[in-house]
Amino acid sequence: MIKSFIWDEILSMNDFIFLQKTPYEIDKSIAERIRGIRKRRKITQKTLSERSGVSLGSIKRFECSGEISLISLTKIAMALDLEDQLEQLFAQAPFLSIEEIVNDKS
Repeated sequence: MIKSFIWDEILSMNDFIFLQKTPYEIDKSIAERIRGIRKRRKITQKTLSERSGVSLGSIKRFECSGEISLISLTKIAMALDLEDQLEQLFAQAPFLSIEEIVNDKS
């Protein structure tokens, strides 16, 4: 029984490791969401570039690869009226341990 429990825990940990996304996958997913919002609002990349002050090349690269600076992402979010969502990033980060809760209080 104990061996089975330990084996189940190891399998669960391995599943978690394999289910984690890479930084590239996360960036690409964000870029795809931004691209989808831009397209459903019928905003061209050129117009987004003009509204945000981010170069057209940077917007094209971002939508293709997910690569962009934080300041440029912020400008794009503001141009798409998404700054509230960006500002809420990590606002509800859960505590991961009792120690973290104690550290937050001090």
